[in-house]
Amino acid sequence: MPKRLFDLAGAGLALLLLSPLMLLTALWIKLDSPGPVFFRQERIGRHGVPFRIHKFRTMVADAPARGPALTVGADPRITRAGVWLRRTRLDELPQLIDVLRGAMSLVGPRPEVPRYVQHYPPALRERALAVRPGITDPSSLEFIDEAGLLARAADPEREYIEKILPRKLQSAADYADSATLWTDLRVLWRTLQVLAGKA
Repeated sequence: MPKRLFDLAGAGLALLLLSPLMLLTALWIKLDSPGPVFFRQERIGRHGVPFRIHKFRTMVADAPARGPALTVGADPRITRAGVWLRRTRLDELPQLIDVLRGAMSLVGPRPEVPRYVQHYPPALRERALAVRPGITDPSSLEFIDEAGLLARAADPEREYIEKILPRKLQSAADYADSATLWTDLRVLWRTLQVLAGKA
């Protein structure tokens, strides 16, 4: 319960303070390229329950039809606004709404698409999905340049499934086993420090 109250208070305050920035970002997206402001996609949440995540759209509207689910390097589907939004991680801000809805937490394992959850070993799957997914977590910081790592791989999807995903999953399981409000505060502080360096 304390974690949920912390999520509600933190997400509500963040939305209040960041609403002018989010409105300007939405306007920029609409002016920059045709299509909706938000990108919504099915992800797997707590206890394996699917939900639709919200992000600011950073790719052309028909991006799913133009290429793979993974973003690799300087993906040509990324819009001009999207380049900056991805670099600063401002595209993640609408997930504060998902936190208020109860589908996500401020800190927790990043939610995966169903396609990659199918690769979770049963034991780790149960542990990793025991908590609400989050906007940030330790593995998000470890793989802050995931698109760049994948761009250097001969087969990006295989690299993701065989090397990156197992490390993310183990990190998610470890987080779920030992998370406290204090560890969440530390992850949030580290995230802000990393983002400040990218702004």
